[in-house]
Amino acid sequence: IVIGNEKGGSGKTTTTMHLIVALLRLGFKVGSIDIDSRQRTLSRYVENRRQTISKQGVSLPFSEHLVIQKSPFNLLEEAEADESERFSQGIESLMEKNDFVVIDSPGNDTFLSRFAHSYADTVITPINDSFVDLDVLATVDGTTLKIIRPSIYSEMVWEQKLLRAKRDGGSIEWIVMRNRLSNIDARNKRFMNQVLSELARRIGFRVAPGFSERVIYRELFLQGLTVLDVMDVSNN
Repeated sequence: IVIGNEKGGSGKTTTTMHLIVALLRLGFKVGSIDIDSRQRTLSRYVENRRQTISKQGVSLPFSEHLVIQKSPFNLLEEAEADESERFSQGIESLMEKNDFVVIDSPGNDTFLSRFAHSYADTVITPINDSFVDLDVLATVDGTTLKIIRPSIYSEMVWEQKLLRAKRDGGSIEWIVMRNRLSNIDARNKRFMNQVLSELARRIGFRVAPGFSERVIYRELFLQGLTVLDVMDVSNN
């Protein structure tokens, strides 16, 4: 499962960690990969979780975690070959021992991100529930709300679907998750629903509801926790 979106601040890492912990609590073995070796937000989340386990003496489910480093080579061809090998070795080692592998990707276009997408069984794209974030999927006419064309990211996902099919005959399910949903009915919310429904038919993804806007998600990061863990922690 790859969590991907070429826009920052959409809740990719929060979604990734909640998905990892949900699968762990369902009894599955889970491997996790951070391919954003510069930002390393998921890796810091995982390390914060380790610290909470150590300091508070609580028992929390844990994934087998890897970071795929960016290649040190300067030549494009050498760098891409090196990163392909790093990723392939990492995912193969995790898939041997785990039921699921969940991958957090950077908020920009990189070779590693594209390569990881091409290996996905499922791609989950969290977007904030606004037309600013919808721009990562498609260009929309501001007057008519008609879809003018798919975005670069949508085209990239389609290209990786073709690569996956060519490589092993597999398919990629794409889910767009509407994050930071308002709990009240609003004009923007209805328009987003209208445009996303049309876009889902044209581009080929499913729409799922995500997280409401809550400060708790940002605060839990510091302890490496998710909403699913809160009742297991003795204090706070």
